[in-house]
Amino acid sequence: MVAYETRLGKIDISQEYLSKLIGHEVTSCFGVVGMVPSGNKQRIFNRISKHEPLNTGIKVFGNSESIIVELHIMVTYGMNINAIATSITEKVKYVVKETAGITVDKVIVKIDGITE
Repeated sequence: MVAYETRLGKIDISQEYLSKLIGHEVTSCFGVVGMVPSGNKQRIFNRISKHEPLNTGIKVFGNSESIIVELHIMVTYGMNINAIATSITEKVKYVVKETAGITVDKVIVKIDGITE
């Protein structure tokens, strides 16, 4: 959980909220097919669940001042991976800063699969 104090009071932002916010933005990027589960817990949950949750393949580390985001994605064959990663990085940094007011120091994009 990320918590910080403003002039209006205390704000608590859960890592689940940040993960879902980031997941929504990443899956809407051109060339991204979907998210890949990043751990055994997510793999098991995805097999049990009928639909893939938005926070699949996303890890958020940090505190109220800055965070680091790790993404595991699957991309479309033939796309420029560098362009996709740059687009995702800029989009994640912008959305988190505008929505939650938290600076994203680093976005780690891991390509775990390529599909046609």
